[in-house]
Amino acid sequence: MAALVDTLRERAVRFSLLSFLLWIVRIGAVALAVWGTLVTLSSGVFTAAQWKDFLIFGLAQGSVYALIALGYSMVYGVLRFINFAHGEVFMSGSMIGFFVADSMAQSGFWDSSPIAALGIVLLASMTTSTLLAVILERIAYRPLRDSPRLVPLITSLGMSFALQNIFRGLFGAGIKTYPVSPLLDGFITLGGINLIHKSQALVIGTALIFMLGLYLFVERTKTGKAMRAVAEDKEIASLMGIDVDRIIVITFAVGGLLAGVAGVLYAQVFRQVNFFTGFIPGIKAFTAAVLGGVGNIVGAMVGGLVLGLVESFGPSIVLTGLGIPAPHQLKDAVAFVVLVLVLIFRPSGILGERLSREKA
Repeated sequence: MAALVDTLRERAVRFSLLSFLLWIVRIGAVALAVWGTLVTLSSGVFTAAQWKDFLIFGLAQGSVYALIALGYSMVYGVLRFINFAHGEVFMSGSMIGFFVADSMAQSGFWDSSPIAALGIVLLASMTTSTLLAVILERIAYRPLRDSPRLVPLITSLGMSFALQNIFRGLFGAGIKTYPVSPLLDGFITLGGINLIHKSQALVIGTALIFMLGLYLFVERTKTGKAMRAVAEDKEIASLMGIDVDRIIVITFAVGGLLAGVAGVLYAQVFRQVNFFTGFIPGIKAFTAAVLGGVGNIVGAMVGGLVLGLVESFGPSIVLTGLGIPAPHQLKDAVAFVVLVLVLIFRPSGILGERLSREKA
């Protein structure tokens, strides 16, 4: 009995020490962020036009992250594992989209019919990413569905590296530069003031349309209700007459379709793609999914937008005030620091993990 009491006392002490250290980290992080922000704002180093540019770029970048993050959240919601090959699904759409766009640019169709050309590129990218996502589910994940969770997780990492090297072998390691569409060249102006670059307006508007469409699909359609039922409990859903395999395939297909859209939108902002394009955006999209609450569709949307804004504003408003010489070189570090802080402050994400809350 005495040994049990000593063990409980020792655990209580360790727990108290851990809680104390976490609170020190929390207070230190908030203090640094507040101090850097106050110094930056009081110095007036950035103009109003620059702050507007930070906002627009953050929204455009966050919109891409949100579209990719939706694929992570949907698959996790249904199968309870993170598909780390989803970044390469995104990359495949942007790569195939480049070859379609380049061929149309060489034929002159890209300049003569820019709206139709962008539509064809978007269709090619969505088709490629959707097919690849479905193939991954059928070949790599379905045979492992009843295995321990670690097995499909490791498989997804293996498929990620495999796809990177397949695309590198097929298309080379060089950077591919998308042709500039005449439709997206220049700014949208009002009264002689440049409001937003046309490519950024396309990215934000298109992403919002697809995110709204996904939300309505999941919430209002019969297939969407079946997806929510399978996410809640696959066995009960099967007993109720739902074809679980079909719903899982649809989930992967929808996630792949959104990744394909994100691939084209990413290319309109950053112009360049290669076989490694999906890795960093994929990890950041996973960060966005965790930030919003993994398994929560609305949370993935919010998390993506928040992460994009944090990446855009964070280096400027916080790191500049702290005297960092090249703050924008640390934007990737800022994204992952935010992930760590979210896991410390609110492990369930901004909106919470929907599935865990419903099952609780």
